[in-house]
Amino acid sequence: MSRIGKQPVVVPAGVTITVSADNVLTVKGPKGQLTQNIDRDITIEVKEGEVVFTRPTDQIRHRAMHGLYRSLVNNMVKGVTEGYKKELELVGVGFKAANTGNLLDLALGYSHNIIIEIPSELKVSTTTEKGQNPKVFLEGIDKQLIGQVAAKLRSLRKPEPYKGKGVKYAGEILRRKAGKSAGK
Repeated sequence: MSRIGKQPVVVPAGVTITVSADNVLTVKGPKGQLTQNIDRDITIEVKEGEVVFTRPTDQIRHRAMHGLYRSLVNNMVKGVTEGYKKELELVGVGFKAANTGNLLDLALGYSHNIIIEIPSELKVSTTTEKGQNPKVFLEGIDKQLIGQVAAKLRSLRKPEPYKGKGVKYAGEILRRKAGKSAGK
């Protein structure tokens, strides 16, 4: 039995969960609304303050989806109540970040600035303090979307292992390599 899938999702006050006939689960909360298609084999029961997922058999496919959908719905409930926040740090000489609305302008050491339009579901902000690396903050209710956008921003200039220059997540520990040793 899936240890994650067995646990019920606790629904806090102010959050409503509805399941339509075609297994589309909708979570509404104070910060917004999210929807998720659930596989037709997984059954969903919304009881007083809890959501319980059950699977029909012990097939590998059913066991995998059991825990997956429970985790997705739990992330949705947390998103509409608290929200998610991701912080990226730009490490490098001359690296800059600025935003106007949902347009993010990044200077990452290329011959041109990179301008990215952040999805409207997310809120982006940037900070640049003297003596600190520029930071980009992503906020929203959809954990999957925040992770996807943050990974896309990081892929524009991945941190390199020698000096650590690039776009990294705040708190990320980079595996550093020793450079060439000096000749005699």
